[in-house]
Amino acid sequence: MPPPATIQETLNTPVAGRYDVLVVGGGASGTVAAIAAARTGARTLLVERGGCLGGAATANLVAQWVAFFHGETRVVGGIPFELAERVQAAGGSDGFHRYVMGEAAGTPFPLRVLPFNPETVKWVLDGTVDEAGVEVLLHTTFARALVQNGAIAGVTVETVQGRLALLAPVVVDASGDALVCASAGVPSKDDGGERQPCTLSFRLSNVDVARFKAVPSDQRRALVLGGLQRGELFWESLSFVSTPGGTDAICLMSRIQDIDALDARDASRAEQEGRRQIASIVGFLQREIPGFEKAVLADIAERVGVRETRRIEGRYTLSEDDIMQARSFQDSVALGAGPMDRHQPGGTGIRLYAPPEPFEIPLRALLPVEMEGLLVCGRTLSATREAMAGARHMATSMAMGQAVGTLGAIAAASGRSPSCVPAAQVQQRLAQAHAFFRREQVASHGQPT
Repeated sequence: MPPPATIQETLNTPVAGRYDVLVVGGGASGTVAAIAAARTGARTLLVERGGCLGGAATANLVAQWVAFFHGETRVVGGIPFELAERVQAAGGSDGFHRYVMGEAAGTPFPLRVLPFNPETVKWVLDGTVDEAGVEVLLHTTFARALVQNGAIAGVTVETVQGRLALLAPVVVDASGDALVCASAGVPSKDDGGERQPCTLSFRLSNVDVARFKAVPSDQRRALVLGGLQRGELFWESLSFVSTPGGTDAICLMSRIQDIDALDARDASRAEQEGRRQIASIVGFLQREIPGFEKAVLADIAERVGVRETRRIEGRYTLSEDDIMQARSFQDSVALGAGPMDRHQPGGTGIRLYAPPEPFEIPLRALLPVEMEGLLVCGRTLSATREAMAGARHMATSMAMGQAVGTLGAIAAASGRSPSCVPAAQVQQRLAQAHAFFRREQVASHGQPT
């Protein structure tokens, strides 16, 4: 088959704004990065392709924040924990709860999570970025990186007004797919095209959550295995989040295999396959699972949740050994808690295991090689696949976001490249903002030492 034809574009793109820090991607990590940059004094723009901030938490209906705690020890503070408190104060959550991952798969893993109503999170984030002075562009899609003399100079985006150029000496790539990095020529790690499966979440109303929770775990597992054998379910999961009120269940039960979310046709097919699976799952739940007999499908996520695409080549690559051996880093800027969460490509299983201690994430893993002024946060950090599986959780991603947003603002104010800012200067500002970045900062039960 001949290669596709190409067409040369000639563009005359108007400059729509100049900023100190520009954040591409308004998910958990990008939103916190923008708040941190603005609070540190930077003129900050946050660009998001969808109609709300929050990313996986809101648009993907992954309605709980994971990895604030390692066991009973809180390891994430600063802006992320402030947001958790704001969501609770707004009535969107009734606090941290014990949650068991992997129970239906026979590999129960208990952890503390913050379940919430995603709709409340949307307006809490709106209010927080507005208070910080962040300018926000929603319904704005990244187009390409602008590079000058080996450094990032800004980006072009597509909006309802057409294509616009946005200039900044510091750009945070929080796109989830390392879109800015790829466009700027930053290399990424080669996994041979293998990807963890995607999930399309959905919300059911009129659920008797208390009745479901009374069902013994071995009975739940037997029901799930029966659903798998009949082709009504797609992986060993009976996973849902109960929002305040106890009558809604937000379900993470679809499993969409063989998808490369960086391929436009695959990404489109994933949405359609997700909805096909949801139709089957809802019928199964109504027929087979106590408490779901009268459940009504109320919502399907705006877009499929993607666990894995690109990871950049950074100035350090975080490894599974780093995490499991609890290595310390002089330039640590965030703490992770896990769990190590690998979904089996092509299978129905999940591998879950705990780091022995909270783990440190070095600033160098958030600095791409060979490109000044560009920073990353979230699941595109420089890490092995195994390490990314433990670091991609939203609370950890938000902690990374606070670190790079702070770094970006310091760099822009001083006229330096971010790579020239000492990590100790970033750590000092993070400590002032009550963020945790070293294990020594957290004692039992997560209190600062």
